[in-house]
Amino acid sequence: MSSSSTSPVSVASSTSAGAAGGSVINVSSLVSQLVAASQAPQESLIKQQTQAVTSEMSSVGQLKSALSTFQSSLAAIDTPSAFGSLSATSGDPTAFTATAGSGATLGSYSVSISQLAQAQQIVSSTAYSSSSATVGTGTLQLSLGGSSFSVVIGSSNDTLSGIAAAIDSASGNPGIQASVVTGTSGAHLVLTSTLTGAANTMSVSETDTGTGLAALTYGSGSTNYTQQTAAQDASFSIAGISYTSASNTVTDALSGVSLNLLATTSSAANLTVADNTTTIEGNIQAFVDAYNKLQSTFSQLGGYDATTSTAGPLMGNAALTGIQSQVQSVLYGFVDTGSSTYTSLASIGITANSDGSLSLNSAQLSVALNTNFSAVSNLFSGTGGIASGLNTVLNNELGSSGPIASLSQSLVQQNNALTQQSQQLTQQMSMLQASLTQQYSALNALLSQLQSTSSYLTQAFATLPNAPKGTASG
Repeated sequence: MSSSSTSPVSVASSTSAGAAGGSVINVSSLVSQLVAASQAPQESLIKQQTQAVTSEMSSVGQLKSALSTFQSSLAAIDTPSAFGSLSATSGDPTAFTATAGSGATLGSYSVSISQLAQAQQIVSSTAYSSSSATVGTGTLQLSLGGSSFSVVIGSSNDTLSGIAAAIDSASGNPGIQASVVTGTSGAHLVLTSTLTGAANTMSVSETDTGTGLAALTYGSGSTNYTQQTAAQDASFSIAGISYTSASNTVTDALSGVSLNLLATTSSAANLTVADNTTTIEGNIQAFVDAYNKLQSTFSQLGGYDATTSTAGPLMGNAALTGIQSQVQSVLYGFVDTGSSTYTSLASIGITANSDGSLSLNSAQLSVALNTNFSAVSNLFSGTGGIASGLNTVLNNELGSSGPIASLSQSLVQQNNALTQQSQQLTQQMSMLQASLTQQYSALNALLSQLQSTSSYLTQAFATLPNAPKGTASG
């Protein structure tokens, strides 16, 4: 029977070529097959174990990241100060708006605004033929409030527009804007302050010895400019207490509250500083969303998909099941909040679904916050509150001596051991290959020698004379 494959062992023919002593065994091929047969099952097992350990290591890293992310979400609800956020609401947003910050306290106040702060604006009385009309040269000193600066006007910028540009770009300008406005009467220089308040009036004087710029000077009693808008302070009252401000943004009239004055009022408008339930509701919703992401990770890593018959890489892992158990124990526990009604997540509208995720009933939460804000705050941020309990669990789990760290260390050791096994297997196979090569090379030489001897004897016997014919008698 013939075969297209080459056998590692071949018997030499009885021809003269065979008699010369050819190779009986393909030593290289035979040894390679024997080594491969020995190495394959061991190598496959190590590879499978390495893949399993690597998958677990990746899953532990994913779990650790998910727990850290969830813990970060607790910052918005884990301290009483997190529930100390207040909101300031204006009864007339067209007249003023308000924001509450640190130092604000609960309360309601009437606000009346009789005058808004405004900045001064003056227009030159002299009308020039155009913005490019020559005015003159010299040095102008402009003042705004308690600050002043100088502008040198020469032949290169002695036009009305040149002077305006020089003022705008002058070093040390505290807030005077200069422009040229052209009307039917001609071109006028307009100076506008960017600073509101009665103290922020403008003045312009010529400080050189000439009078080339005298028409642009302005001071008390001057007729060189017409005042379009007077510099003035805002005047208002809070709870009947009068106050003035150089700015329409007022931060020091009511502790912790910033007012933005927009218009005068014909009657008092109400300002209410209350608990910022909108922000708190958003923070609690964010907490629920963060937990649901964590629960999704729990299910992905430790669950079983019956549809695909696939188990999570950490299914049955003691560290994972332990973390889940402790987190859920805190979530579903009861807290002494000082209220007999609001003592658990379920009592404020947070309930568990069949898949382990949480749902928030916003209407129920809103009622709880408006009914007993303090109890809701204590439920999360109190000494024995849910956020405090979760932080304790997570700190232990994520700590350097916690279960996750121990599991990670164990997996690293297993991975290192498998790497060492793989290296040792490679060394063992190299030694086996050398040993087998030596043995089969010796055998090959012996068989070759025997084959040569057999061929020689066959030829020798072939040359012997035939035996005499006849039969010997007895």
